Amino acid sequence: MSSVLLPSVAGMFYPEHPGELRRQVDNFLARAESDDAPPPKALIVPHAGYVYSGPVAASAYRRLLPAADSIQRVVILAPAHQVPFHGLATTSADYLRTPLGDIPVDRKAVSKALTLPQLQEYDQAFEGEHSLEVQLPFLQRTLNDFHIVPFIVGQANAQDASKVLDLLWGGSETLIVISSDLSHFLDYHSAREKDLRTTEAIEALSPNAIGFDDACGRVPVSGLLLSAREHGLQARTVDLRNSGDTAGDKNRVVGYGAYVFN
Repeated sequence: MSSVLLPSVAGMFYPEHPGELRRQVDNFLARAESDDAPPPKALIVPHAGYVYSGPVAASAYRRLLPAADSIQRVVILAPAHQVPFHGLATTSADYLRTPLGDIPVDRKAVSKALTLPQLQEYDQAFEGEHSLEVQLPFLQRTLNDFHIVPFIVGQANAQDASKVLDLLWGGSETLIVISSDLSHFLDYHSAREKDLRTTEAIEALSPNAIGFDDACGRVPVSGLLLSAREHGLQARTVDLRNSGDTAGDKNRVVGYGAYVFN
């Protein structure tokens, strides 16, 4: 019998009513700028509540629309916020559910990843965790038929994350998504300065220049930067804002960046 991982933050981080969720995501995508660049191989996107980071995330996800039929697998790494554990965790579930429907898990790819010593099957890592879940409706509205390969990143290092990405890198059929916000709870101008330095490090593919407080998904971000160097990718910033720009006050903000890799 198939097992389904149910959503944890529907109705909190994003709407739980399918029609409202579909309209909100589509509206974010419609307002995002597009360009003529090829569809990206990898994204770094934020993971706050949609009212805060949805417009920034959409600026990267919109770039997937020309590849809606060709991307068949999404490997996603997102940082743990709820449960402490060592290494990276994946799920035993066969499907991840959102209000927009069920996404099949690529169990063959998961089994392949579990051959790595830093990987474990640990469903508790997904309970109450928003960082991966909030990406799923965006994928459902930009891609057609695809499978997901989900990982929550716990106490690990950049090399641990990079080895997972390299193992599942694939070709144009495989998209990599890294979920990460940037600075947390600084004033508006301090956050802008800090996030700009982090953005420069991402564009330079320099993981060692990203400090502990620069991004909550520092480990998966740094892992992608290592893999991007190995595979000859370049990073480009498509949006850089914070909650003071979107839906919050400017005294205590969270930074959001959207980056594409080709």
